[in-house]
Amino acid sequence: MPWALPLRWSPWGRPGVKALVTAGVFVTTLWNLRVFLDLFKGSGEESKHREPLMILVWEWPSKQVPNVSRDVCRELYSITGCQLTTERRLLRQAHVVVFPHSRLQPGRDKLPKERLPGQNWVWVSLESPSNTRALAAWNKTFNWVMTYRQDSDIFIPYGKLVPNRSATVNIPAKTNLVSWVISNYHRTQKRAEVYKNLSRYLHVNIYGKANNKPLCKDCLLSTISKSKFYLAFENSIHRDYITEKLWRNSLLAGTVPVVLGPSRANYEQFVPADSFIHVNDFGSLEELAAFLKSMNSSRYRQFFAWQRRFSVKLYTDWRERICAICTAYPRLRHGHLYPDLQSWFNS
Repeated sequence: MPWALPLRWSPWGRPGVKALVTAGVFVTTLWNLRVFLDLFKGSGEESKHREPLMILVWEWPSKQVPNVSRDVCRELYSITGCQLTTERRLLRQAHVVVFPHSRLQPGRDKLPKERLPGQNWVWVSLESPSNTRALAAWNKTFNWVMTYRQDSDIFIPYGKLVPNRSATVNIPAKTNLVSWVISNYHRTQKRAEVYKNLSRYLHVNIYGKANNKPLCKDCLLSTISKSKFYLAFENSIHRDYITEKLWRNSLLAGTVPVVLGPSRANYEQFVPADSFIHVNDFGSLEELAAFLKSMNSSRYRQFFAWQRRFSVKLYTDWRERICAICTAYPRLRHGHLYPDLQSWFNS
């Protein structure tokens, strides 16, 4: 007959087992209490996180200052918990203070007298180092930098390609070969030298103030779109300095950019390799001109293959750029100072 427990057997009748079970109940109670406390603590942190992050823009980057009294980050860009203000009286409540370099005076007299504990200051610039002056005065002043450079604390490109599902290619009708819009022409610039030599081998349709042919805002893209190629020549050559000349005047307009700027490898970090022509792809400007003039329709169409997977997003609204600080805020280094801003920007 198999072994079996007596009908009246109970573990409570054995002292050792009873003590073990009691200890188990005690441990379980402590565990439940710890879970409760963790939940309570987490709830507090979550409430703290939900507190709106106030960003004070010391002086707005553009001449026209928009109304930011509403919850613009949420309404326009679906970024929650982000409050923008231009009211300097709210300095003591601000978590972040933004200082556009274009609005900074050479001296510190226009800045707040002191940085409040836990408050972070941001230096903002969309200009290249060649067009940025008086950086040495701002050593050990800013916690974060916000520029077109990919290694910035807050990266604000002029544009980017975003995925789409159109799977279509749209190439506007073409009536001329090459165009260029230029407002500030200086003979000492690299782009002026390249244009001068390139124009010996092909005709370039030039628009803009430099040629007394300014284009209105609404007719810029429609005019450029009639050209097969656009000279997306940057005013200076620096890493990651890729401006609206590529994003708006070329890709968005529906023309093929001929770029002069950082290296081809640098451009390819932003756009597909087969979407543009780099001046440095050729041994001479005569070779570049011959390539452009001999382009057949089949080869030309290949430059627009990117349109099947992407569309162009431009960054033109400073409100969107400033709101991006709130998105980046949790991962940023707090309390860090740039000891030598000029050395970093020129690197």
